[in-house]
Amino acid sequence: MKKVLSYLAAAILAAFGFLTLFLSTSVILDLFGVRAQEGNYVLFIVWANFISSLLYLFAAYGFIKTKKWTVQLLGISAIVLVSAFVGLLFHINTGGIYETKTIGAMIFRITVTLVFLALAYFTINKNKKP
Repeated sequence: MKKVLSYLAAAILAAFGFLTLFLSTSVILDLFGVRAQEGNYVLFIVWANFISSLLYLFAAYGFIKTKKWTVQLLGISAIVLVSAFVGLLFHINTGGIYETKTIGAMIFRITVTLVFLALAYFTINKNKKP
């Protein structure tokens, strides 16, 4: 049962990671005219999402192999996202332009990351001997 949960978490995290990688890369490299569709995107948020997408993919592998470093990767991703969110709030308060949907998207992404972090902690680290 625990192995099924790890594979399920890995599959969902990998899908989320690939989607995030595709979307952030599309904005960074202006693929498929995505920049115009995104409107007033904040570039450091896009880069934070790109970095997190790579960490998600490695963490998905860590879920499959039940590696203890999965928790650290997701923790780093959470720190990157929270730092970027604080930067976004500062950007907003200083009059920077942004899309309102970015706030909700960042809250969602941080929440998803924390859920996977807790899942990794309780399924991998709590049950694995040093």
